Amino acid sequence: MKGKTCLVTGTSAGIGKATAIGLAKMDATVVAVMRDSDKSKAALTEIKAKSGRGDDALIYLPADLASQQSVRELATDVNRRFDRLDALINNAGVTEFRRSLTSDGIETTFAVNVLTPFLLTNLLIEKLKSSAPSRIANVSSAASDGARIDFDNLQGEKKYSSFGSYGQSKLALNLVTVEFSRRLAGTGVTANFLHPGTIRTDLGSHGIHPVLQGIAKFVKLFMTSPDKGARTSIYLASSPEVENVTGKYFSNSKEQKANPISYDELVAKRLWKVCEDLTGMSVSPKTVFTS
Repeated sequence: MKGKTCLVTGTSAGIGKATAIGLAKMDATVVAVMRDSDKSKAALTEIKAKSGRGDDALIYLPADLASQQSVRELATDVNRRFDRLDALINNAGVTEFRRSLTSDGIETTFAVNVLTPFLLTNLLIEKLKSSAPSRIANVSSAASDGARIDFDNLQGEKKYSSFGSYGQSKLALNLVTVEFSRRLAGTGVTANFLHPGTIRTDLGSHGIHPVLQGIAKFVKLFMTSPDKGARTSIYLASSPEVENVTGKYFSNSKEQKANPISYDELVAKRLWKVCEDLTGMSVSPKTVFTS
């Protein structure tokens, strides 16, 4: 990976931090995207220490991925500062115990898990294309396996449940990823999605009752470490074995079968239009990925 640049979102903890460390150890230049906070700065120090890399190889870019304006500013910064982008790992994700809205007025789970990867990828696509062969890896979840897309309740407008919204958002991410793979055919840019495993992270711990937090801490003792959870992301970003593989679902660094809806082209096109409308992106069939 020497000479290659990889952008990883959500690197302040868990899988994202482990992914950044793993890629940095492989001599990649890693762009670590996370909030501007003391936790993020501490994470950056840890990533540098564990990877043995310095400021020239680990670049911290602060961004609030729940804000579309912040995502646009991030993309502008990346396009300006870097000559190439070899891998984009959309790792950041959330699940909210109670329904909440972002500053853009969009339900938080759908906004961060679907719209942010959609918008950021679109805004960086020309950089990825000019760096081809390059890769997009989107961190999905097995929670998508039993989910469905309800266009009348995409943002939990009628009925909200934390697990249901999370599963639907990850299925939507699958659909968006496969649609990217279709639209990028022949460009040298691949797009795949993955299940990292059942990992010990802070996902889902925000806003829940203290008793449930205690139960969650106990359950996490039996979960897989973030280091193991990051392996498939690192594999999709770096392995020669998947250089020309696109539109596929991986778990444990092996191709798996995803929810069949993930590959439904009609659902994907309808969802893509929703994502365009909610992000203000206008993408025509002949001039794709222009804002």
